[in-house]
Amino acid sequence: MEPVCAVLGFPGSTYYAAKKRERQPSRRMMRDEWLKKQILRVWNDRKKGRRLYGARKVWRQLRREGIQAARCTVERLMRELGLEGAVGRRRKPRTTIPAPAGQQPADLVRRNFTAPAPNRRWVADITYTDTACGFAYTAFITDLFSRKIVGWQVADHLRADLALDALELAVFSRGGQVGEDLVHHSDRGVQYTSIRYTQPLEDIGAVRSVGSKGDSYDNAAAQCR
Repeated sequence: MEPVCAVLGFPGSTYYAAKKRERQPSRRMMRDEWLKKQILRVWNDRKKGRRLYGARKVWRQLRREGIQAARCTVERLMRELGLEGAVGRRRKPRTTIPAPAGQQPADLVRRNFTAPAPNRRWVADITYTDTACGFAYTAFITDLFSRKIVGWQVADHLRADLALDALELAVFSRGGQVGEDLVHHSDRGVQYTSIRYTQPLEDIGAVRSVGSKGDSYDNAAAQCR
């Protein structure tokens, strides 16, 4: 056996120790097998509805029963058993809340997501991602000429400040070289139709454009980000 061990790159004593563990499991292995049975019993306790329990609740129940085991041990053994608790799906937030009925700007882009030069057409949108601490929202503005994100902001809310901060960064990043040739396109969300957002656009001479109600394709260039 020694020549084989030498070829595989480990000492012969390692091989013999492994064979010994097969014949006589260690105390840890024996306890792990016993704990697995206890974990399965708690997790499968349908009478008390514990089939949805995760490692934390299984660990707490074992402690209530006087079974001492580290929480990390319970997590490790549950992974080996392929057990996990039920994870509730959070309801997806609505990033586009239509503004109250009223006169809205026309759609000046009409799904033509090209631009002849920088700062001629910007598209704006808001997206989100689910994190351990809740939903994180990102507002961004893309220049259709270069397809570069020229302004963005991340927050834990959907107030107008989120979109406004992205707009201010976009104007700043272009060194204020934004004039009357700019068309700013977005959906009909309240963030983009609020006075706080539209006023800075008027200040720089930009022309507003919004897509039709409930049609995501009218702002597809932003949403495909």
